[in-house]
Amino acid sequence: MGIVETVAAALGPAGLAAGPEAAPWTRDWTGAYRGEPLAVARPASTAEVVRVLALAREAGVAVVPAGGRTGLTGATHAPGALVLSLDRMRRIRSLNPATRVAVAEAGVVLDDLHAAAEGAGLRFPLTFGARGSATIGGALSTNAGGSNALRHGSARDLCLGLEVVLADGRVLDLLSALRKDNTGYALRHLFIGAEGTLGVITAASLRLAPRPAAFATATVAVASLTAALHLLRRLEEETGGAVEAFEYMPRPYIEGHLARIPGAREPFAEPHAHNLMLEVAATAPADAVPGPDGTLPVVTRLEDSLAALLEAGEVLDAVVARSEAQRREMWARREAAAEITLGRQPFVDTDVALPLDAVEAFLARVREGLARLDPGADDFVVAHLGDGNVHYSAYPTRDDPALAGAIRAMVDETAVALGGSFSAEHGIGLSKRASMATLKDPVALDVMRRLKAALDPGGLLNPGKVLP
Repeated sequence: MGIVETVAAALGPAGLAAGPEAAPWTRDWTGAYRGEPLAVARPASTAEVVRVLALAREAGVAVVPAGGRTGLTGATHAPGALVLSLDRMRRIRSLNPATRVAVAEAGVVLDDLHAAAEGAGLRFPLTFGARGSATIGGALSTNAGGSNALRHGSARDLCLGLEVVLADGRVLDLLSALRKDNTGYALRHLFIGAEGTLGVITAASLRLAPRPAAFATATVAVASLTAALHLLRRLEEETGGAVEAFEYMPRPYIEGHLARIPGAREPFAEPHAHNLMLEVAATAPADAVPGPDGTLPVVTRLEDSLAALLEAGEVLDAVVARSEAQRREMWARREAAAEITLGRQPFVDTDVALPLDAVEAFLARVREGLARLDPGADDFVVAHLGDGNVHYSAYPTRDDPALAGAIRAMVDETAVALGGSFSAEHGIGLSKRASMATLKDPVALDVMRRLKAALDPGGLLNPGKVLP
C-alpha cells in the first residue's frame, strides 16, 4: 500500500482527507501559495500523530504540520507532501483556576480557549483577528503576537510547557506547568517559532491571567509618531503598566476601512493623519465599580488623562468608549486590517519589528525606497505600535515577482539597519527565506541547521521552510 492507504488504515475514515476533501489545504489564506498535497492526515490523539510520522518516515514522505491555516508566509504550503492537520485534537485537557494554567491540545481554536478561560473567571490573553480559526499549535509554531503583546508578550511568553512528537516518533514530554524549572536547556523554546520543522507540537501548558474587571478603550488622534510614543509612556506610568493595546492606524488605513467595510464610520468629526486605538485593562474590583454617574473609575482616569493632554496640545482629539458596543466598534476597526490589506492586488506584505523610536524613520526610509523601485507604487501601514511591530504593505504597479522580491528585501533591510527584525509575529515560512539568507547572523543560521539535522536527519518535517 502507498502512504495514503496506510494512513487511512491507521486513522480510519475520519482521519484522512484526500482528493476533493483535501481542497481546504491546497491554498494558504492569502491565496499566494497553492499546491495539491498527497493527502491530509487528521489524527485525533498524540498516539496517532506518532503513527502518522512513523508511516511517513517508512515511506520517505515529507510531512507538513498545519493548524488553522491563517498564516501569511506560506509555512503550510505542501505540494506533493502529506499534510498533518491537528484540527481533530481539540481537547482542553485541564484548566486549573488555582494555578492559572490550562493544558490544551494543538488543534484547540484560540476562541475556544478564550471561552473556557472566561468560564473559569480567567483569561488567555493571546488575541488577534484570526482567533476564530487560528489554533494553539499554529500560534506557538509561529510565535504569534497580536494586539495584547505589549502587556502579556507573544505566544512564547504565555507557554510554560509543550508536548512534542519528534521526527523519529518519540514523544518529548515537556508539559510541566512550573514557573521555574532550571534543569538544563529550555527545550520548549526550540519548537516555539520553528514552524513544524523540528517536531510536531501536540499540546501545551499555557499561562492564564486574571480576567479584567473593566476596560477603558479610546481612539486618539496625535500630531506625530513621536507624540504617540510620549502618550504611551505617560499612560503606562499613570496606569502602572496596564496599557494592553496601543494600535496605530494612519489616515490611509481609516480611508481603506471606510471604503471596504460595510457600515464603517469615521472615528472623529475631522480627519487626522495619525490615529491610535488604545486600551487599558483593570483587574482591581475598585476600578470596575461604577460611580454615582455610572462611569467606571478606570474610564474616568483615562478620560482625565486624555483631557489634560488635549488641553496641553499633546493630543488632537479623543473618543473614549462609554459602552461595550462602542468598544467593540473600535476593536472591529483595528481587526479589519487583513481584510483591508488583501483587498488590493498585487501586494507585498511585510511584518517587521523596530525600536519604538525608530518607527518614524523606518516609514520615511521605506517610502523613499519604494519610490526608487517603483515610482507609481502605493503603500499601506498598520502597527502594534506599543511593541514596535509594523505591518507595512506595498502595492506595486505590476505583478512582477522580481519587483516584489526587491521591495520585500528593501523593507527588511531597512528594518534591520535601524536595529529591528525582519519578522515580528508572522514567522518565516517561504516568503522570508531570502531575508533569512542575507540578514540573519551566519553563526545563528549554522546553529539552526545543526539543530534541524540533529532532530530531523531525514529532512521530512516541513522541508524547505524557515531555513534558507
